[in-house]
Amino acid sequence: AALNPWDVMLCVSGTAIACENALVVAIICYSPALRSPMFVLVGSLATADLLAGLGLILNFVFQYVIRSETVSLLTVGFLVASFTASVSSLLAITVDRYLSLYNALTYYSERTVLCIHTMLAGAWGVSLCLGLLPVLGWNCLHDRTSCSVVRPLTKSNVTLLSASFFLIFIIMLHLYIEICKIVCKHAHQIALQQHFLTASHYVTTKKGVSTLAIILGTFGASWLPFAIYCVVGDPDYPSVYTYATLLPATYNSMINPIIYAYRNQEIQRSMWVLFCGCFQAKVSFRSRSPSDV
Repeated sequence: AALNPWDVMLCVSGTAIACENALVVAIICYSPALRSPMFVLVGSLATADLLAGLGLILNFVFQYVIRSETVSLLTVGFLVASFTASVSSLLAITVDRYLSLYNALTYYSERTVLCIHTMLAGAWGVSLCLGLLPVLGWNCLHDRTSCSVVRPLTKSNVTLLSASFFLIFIIMLHLYIEICKIVCKHAHQIALQQHFLTASHYVTTKKGVSTLAIILGTFGASWLPFAIYCVVGDPDYPSVYTYATLLPATYNSMINPIIYAYRNQEIQRSMWVLFCGCFQAKVSFRSRSPSDV
């Protein structure tokens, strides 16, 4: 079959995603110091995005090399599970950031660790179940009229996935609004303790709010078009519409390592050690706390 340029772009995107996130996973596994709940969550996100990138590559290979309905179902299920785990990990990171600010005094406790592990277990469990649905029979291979814009998923399947995404997006939006309120309140209290509002107070507050807006805006801009099209789109529409909304969704997994991993100075330090074999003492690093935004 002739190569579809959109499939090639998805494969290239998957390759970039896999390389970026494989590095993050290697750094976290290599560095014993990166074992706090925050890095466990970042590791979960990187692992999910790494699997999603590999899934895009495998989907390209099997589509043009091994043409099989069974393989197609397995690949689609793998992609659904991986991307669901990625979005769920983003929600877990948002909850973690909120808890680190709302319960700052009790954040570093065994209860928090248990909460984080429970969230991740639930996220990966739900993702695995959603990924198995097409394989277990929730597909349109034998009923073309029930197909969605993402074959071989059914309309009801993609509606469930889209509804889950909208719910996660609303929860994240609410939590980030609460985080903004807490950040602004803390900055204002610090300024009042100094008996005057300094320029740095406004700069710090503005920076924190801007960072949160970038995080949520990137997530929404990447996934919302595809989630909306899955609900309103018709399988008879040209496939280019599906590709045009799906490709930006994959970019979220490409941007995640930059936002959540490479900006962290502990991970930057571990990269120095990993690639250089030594760390230059003259370079100063400040470890970010989980509440840093």
